Amino acid sequence: MTATVPEGSRDQQEAAGPAPHHGATDWRGIATDPDAERTVAEQSGSRALARLRSRSRALLGSLLRPHRRLIGVAVLLLLLQNAAGMAGPYLVMLGIDRAIGPLREGDPRILIVVAIAFAAAAAGEYAGKRGFLTLSSRIGQAVLIDLRQRVYDHFLRLSVGFHERYTSGRVIARLTSDMDSIAELVDGGIDDLVLAGLSIVSVAGILLWLDAPLAAVTLLAFPFLLILSRWFARASGVAYRRTREAVALVIVHFVESLGGIRAVQAFRREPRNQHIFAEVNDEYRRANLRAFRLIATYSPGITVIGNVTVAVVLTYGGWRVLGGHAEIGVLAAFLLYLRRFFEPMQELSQFYNALQSATAALEKLSGVLDEQPGVPEPKTPAALPATGGGAIEFRRVTFSYRDGTPVLPELTLRIPAGQIVALVGATGAGKSTVAKLVARFYDPTGGTVSLDGVDLRQVEDHRLRRTVVMVTQENHLFAGSIADNIRFGRPGATQPEVEAAARAIGAHDFISALPDGYDTDVHRRGGRLSAGQRQLVAFARAFLADPTVLILDEATSSLDVPSERLVQRALRTILRGRTALVIAHRLSTVEIADRVLVLDAGRIVEDGPPAGLVRSGGRYAVLHRQWRDSLV
Repeated sequence: MTATVPEGSRDQQEAAGPAPHHGATDWRGIATDPDAERTVAEQSGSRALARLRSRSRALLGSLLRPHRRLIGVAVLLLLLQNAAGMAGPYLVMLGIDRAIGPLREGDPRILIVVAIAFAAAAAGEYAGKRGFLTLSSRIGQAVLIDLRQRVYDHFLRLSVGFHERYTSGRVIARLTSDMDSIAELVDGGIDDLVLAGLSIVSVAGILLWLDAPLAAVTLLAFPFLLILSRWFARASGVAYRRTREAVALVIVHFVESLGGIRAVQAFRREPRNQHIFAEVNDEYRRANLRAFRLIATYSPGITVIGNVTVAVVLTYGGWRVLGGHAEIGVLAAFLLYLRRFFEPMQELSQFYNALQSATAALEKLSGVLDEQPGVPEPKTPAALPATGGGAIEFRRVTFSYRDGTPVLPELTLRIPAGQIVALVGATGAGKSTVAKLVARFYDPTGGTVSLDGVDLRQVEDHRLRRTVVMVTQENHLFAGSIADNIRFGRPGATQPEVEAAARAIGAHDFISALPDGYDTDVHRRGGRLSAGQRQLVAFARAFLADPTVLILDEATSSLDVPSERLVQRALRTILRGRTALVIAHRLSTVEIADRVLVLDAGRIVEDGPPAGLVRSGGRYAVLHRQWRDSLV
C-alpha cells in the first residue's frame, strides 16, 4: 500500500501556492504533498514566509504570555550569571596590574580582595545558572504541555473533512517529531543560546571600554563574521525546514503502511513499500546531511576567524605593551574576553540546528492551529424546539467535496418526524453525502439543511451531537472494556443502563459469554471481537445515546446472517419513535423502512414505500429482485 499524503491545511496551501492535482505522485510513486515537496520560501516567496513567521511568533507569544513574571525573574538570573561571568577576566586584569606590585612589597591585601571577588563572582555565576536552568525548565515544560494540549484539542474540534484529507501520519508527526524538536530546544539549548547571545553583546562593549585601539583591530573580523553568519542563517533555515518535511514523510509512510498491514500482506506489497520507505528514509538522511554540512562549514569558519583575530590582537597588543601604550593585564583580559566572544559563536553553531528545527516545527504547528473548522460553531446559536421530533428538510441543497462536479446538484427533501427513510442507489449516488450533511460533518455548498425548522448551521455542536447520532460500517471501538465502549454513547450511564442497551440490541448473550463479561478488554480497535460483535457493540452505544435522529450508514454490512437477524429484530425497537436514515445495500434492512428514496447522481429518482416501489417495477424493483436472487 503506497503512502498517500493528501493536500495540506488551508494555510499550508496559501503558503504553498496553487495545490497540485490531488493524487499526483512523484517518480518514486509517493503521493505529493504541498508542505513536503518544497520549502515554503521556494514555493511562495517572501510574503508567504513572512506570514508564516508572523503566525509562529504570535503562537509563541500566546504560549509565553501567562509566564511573564517567571520569565522576568529568569531574565534577571541570566543577567546575574552573565555579569558574574564577565567579571572574571576583569578581575584577572586587576590582579596582574594592581596586585603584583604591592605583593612584591609584602602587601597581599589587593590580591586577597581580588581572590575573594573572583570567588564571589564564581558563586554568583553558579547561583544564576542553577536558578535560570530550574526556572527555564519549569517554564519550558509548562509551554510544551500547553502547546501539546492546544494541538490535540484543535485536532478534535476540526471537522471530518479536514481529517479525511489530512493523513493520520501527518497528525502523528505534528504531535511527536515536531513537539520533540521544540522540547529538545527547551530542554537542552535555550539557555546556551540566550547566554551566548548575551555574552557576545557584553564582550563587545567591554572590549571597546578596555582598549579602543585593540577593539578597532578586533572589529576588522566583524565583516567576515557577519557574512558567514548571515549565510548560515539563511541556508540552515531552508535545510531544517527540509528535515521537518522529510521526517514527516517517513512517519506518514510508516503509519499508513502499518495501518493497512492486512492489505499490504494480502497483495504482497512488502517489497514495494520497503522500496518507498527506503526512498523517504534516504531523503531524510540527505536532508540531515545537508544541515550537518552547514555546521561543518560554519563552526570551523568561526574558529579560523577567531584564531586569526587572536593572533593579530596578540601581535598588536604586545607591540603596544612594549611601547608603554598598554598594560599587560589589559592585554591578558582582552585575550580572555576574546575567547569568551568567539567560543559562544561556536556554541551557537552547535545549538542553531536545534533552534532552526524547533522554528520549522513551530511553523507547522501554527499552521495546524490556524486551520479553521469546516463546520464552525454558530456565533448566535438557535435552540432546537423542545417538542421537536426530528423533522429533517433539505431546501435546494447543493454540495461538492471539491471544486468541480457537485455530488448533490440540487436536492429538496422533507422527512417528517418519526419516519424511517431508506436511501438506496448505486455507489456514488450521494447516499452517504446526504447522511453526512444531516450529521453536519459537512455544510452544504448552497441551500439549507434544517432540523425541526432550525438551520443546522445555527445549532451548537454539542446539542446537535446529542440529537443526531450516526452508526457507520467502520464501528470503531476504543481500547478498554466493552462497558466503557457502550457507555461512550452516554458517559454518565449506569451499569444497568449499559446492560439494558446491550439486551435491547441483542448483544447481551455474547458479552456475558466472554471471560470478564462487560469488563472484558476489547483490545486495540476491538481486535478481540469479531466484526459482527463490534457492530453490535456500536449499535448498543447508539441505543444508549437515545438520539432523536439515528443514521445507519451501511451499519449491518459486517454482520453475518444470524447476527443480522438479531439486529433486524432490535432495529424495530431502536428506531421506533425516532427519525431514521438507513443506508444499506442489504435490502433486508430496507424492508423495515416507512419510505425508500432511490438516488442517482445526487437526485431522487424514486420515492415511496418499499412494497409500492417493488410493485411499480422501477429501479428499486430491479434492485430488490437482484437482492432476492442473491439469496438463492
